Amino acid sequence: MTTKSLSILLGTVGMLSLCAAARADNVDTQIPLKGEKVDGAPFEVKRDWGTFKLDQRIADKIKNGEPLNYVFSYQASGIPLFSPQFQAGAKMGCDMAQSIYKLNCSEIAPVQNDPNQQVAQIEAKLAAGEIDCIGIEPVSADGLTAITNKLMDQGIPVFTSGVPSNGHEFTRFTQIPLKEGAFAAETVLKWMKDNNKDLKVFAVSGGDPTAEWAQGRMKSFVDTIKAAIPDAEFLTTAENGLNTSYEPGQTYDVYRSFLTANPNVQFIQNVDIGAEHADRAIESLGMQGQVYTIGWNSSKGQLDAIEKGIQVAQFDQRWPDQAGFGAVACAAFLKNGEILPNTQTLKAVMKDDVAKAREELDRTMAQK
Repeated sequence: MTTKSLSILLGTVGMLSLCAAARADNVDTQIPLKGEKVDGAPFEVKRDWGTFKLDQRIADKIKNGEPLNYVFSYQASGIPLFSPQFQAGAKMGCDMAQSIYKLNCSEIAPVQNDPNQQVAQIEAKLAAGEIDCIGIEPVSADGLTAITNKLMDQGIPVFTSGVPSNGHEFTRFTQIPLKEGAFAAETVLKWMKDNNKDLKVFAVSGGDPTAEWAQGRMKSFVDTIKAAIPDAEFLTTAENGLNTSYEPGQTYDVYRSFLTANPNVQFIQNVDIGAEHADRAIESLGMQGQVYTIGWNSSKGQLDAIEKGIQVAQFDQRWPDQAGFGAVACAAFLKNGEILPNTQTLKAVMKDDVAKAREELDRTMAQK
């Protein structure tokens, strides 16, 4: 990645408006409050796939100044780290939205990832007439495409977040996996240069390495490292990424076995929530200073490992923002006819950033 492309990745569109005024705690967020004013919105909007016409029931509510029912559907309510941060973000977004338009907010999710159950939950709300606007965090790019398009066809605005999606939603508020992996690799390469590290043997891993987002993060990480270090060896790649699961104990065991079988590995990329268990395995085997890691999302285990010098960085894709975006987007669209943009960028948390990251994580996990 060139300096120019990195600058583009780290920058956002000029209309990004951070919500310090909307939130008493002034927590950093990338959720914008303003967006593109679209002709005819919210009642009729022409897109490249066709014309969206707001359901008359919802239009009447707006004309009468009545509160609107906002629903947030996300992947799962019972995943460690992920679910509490999404629940806190959903509350944050609902609170932010009230300054634009009065919303009655609710959240629905299966306990564990189950796209069929997620769709069934949305269908039940739809049949009961309880959705005036919806935010959806899909399991995969195609997992909720059909229900997204059905809602839009019926005149109910949809905004998605979390993963790239192939539906007709107005905005996909998400990271771009190929950019994430390249950014992660650039971060590692800079760290290697700054710390005089000559690493040549790498591996990539994750809880679901076949998922589209995982593939993007792995592939671009591998490609960017190899472009900078032509003789770099990858013991695993996007084609055979180490499958760790999302269960902490199993993830730890997988990493410990991998490290024992491959004592020559020097760096491990984890593309989701499991890096802290790789860190624990490294420490348990006395391999500190021999093997380093990076991982995604925020956890105390990762922050501890960064301070110990085992993990180089955690890449925060800002789960609370992804969960909170839909409510704000719905309010802005239905009140002002604005479509909020995708302003998500990836944040690298390194040793100097740990103290602030701990404060943010403590606040989020406590859902204050």
